[in-house]
Amino acid sequence: MSIRVLLVGLGPIGAAVARQFDGRKGFHIVGAIDVDPHKLGRDAGDVLQLGRRLRVAVSDDLARTVKKTKPHIAVVCTSSSLRKVLPQFLELLKHRLPIITTTEEAAYPAPRNRAIARQLDAAARKAKVAVLGTGVNPGFIMDALPIALTAVCARVDAIAVTRVQDARVRRLPFQQKIGAGLTQEQFRRGVQRGTLRHVGFTESIQMIADAVGWKIDRITDEIEPKMATVTIESELLAVDPGYVCGIVQDGVGYVGDEPRIRLHLEAYLGAPESFDSVVIEGSPRIESKITGGVHGDIATASMVVNSIPAVITSPPGFRTMRDMRLPSFVRAV
Repeated sequence: MSIRVLLVGLGPIGAAVARQFDGRKGFHIVGAIDVDPHKLGRDAGDVLQLGRRLRVAVSDDLARTVKKTKPHIAVVCTSSSLRKVLPQFLELLKHRLPIITTTEEAAYPAPRNRAIARQLDAAARKAKVAVLGTGVNPGFIMDALPIALTAVCARVDAIAVTRVQDARVRRLPFQQKIGAGLTQEQFRRGVQRGTLRHVGFTESIQMIADAVGWKIDRITDEIEPKMATVTIESELLAVDPGYVCGIVQDGVGYVGDEPRIRLHLEAYLGAPESFDSVVIEGSPRIESKITGGVHGDIATASMVVNSIPAVITSPPGFRTMRDMRLPSFVRAV
């Protein structure tokens, strides 16, 4: 049976998800939602640049589209903020529709969002469906992967995850999100406004801590600009010396005064080596490195598509990658 999918949010990540649906058997895009007036009424295949028409018109009416198209699951790729996306989730749950989302704050209930998480969990249980937040990070590299690696340990003392990415291969919105091309002062203002940061460190740290049984007393999240020393060019923009070419971000989870979980991210234009690494101090000591790193856009879309069968069959409630069954590549359903 083909899985009928409703896409909510047709930005770069929504488009990446759609391309994977379009290339695999067993998935059928039946509805497309977006608030951009330039997309409304157009064929979703044209908007998503799939190279063919889907005979699905883009709409901004969520309730009407759900009733008309009768999807099996909704894929929500709109905002990083759980609070902002909550109304969309609740509307979808009124129609008893399972949800999978790339909303970073939906990856795990962080302390500031626990009241919202409880509300979402109650609504999902009432609807008898599951809601899952996932992606490459949070959702895999900096939480699910290190949690899985601790399974071979007799003792875990500390966990460190490092993700370094050459942002030249990423989409323009990502390059802008890490501040590429800004002055140092513009970068600082963006950090203060909360528009320049990787969202998800708190969620990943809390997920790891809960998995290994550590009570986290505080979490720090520090952000610094990476400054260009030579002119760096991508296909999308160029950064001159003295301007910001990316971001360096460190998140630390403390048990008492002891740092137990360290997450380190460097994402900037011209990084000499992209890689993802996990180091677990314990017995035995585990050190794992993915040379070349995991491509963020491809992996985010893949985590969404490959997790759909598990979400559809999952027990009701607000689920996380910590309590879901292990996903894998899905060629066809």
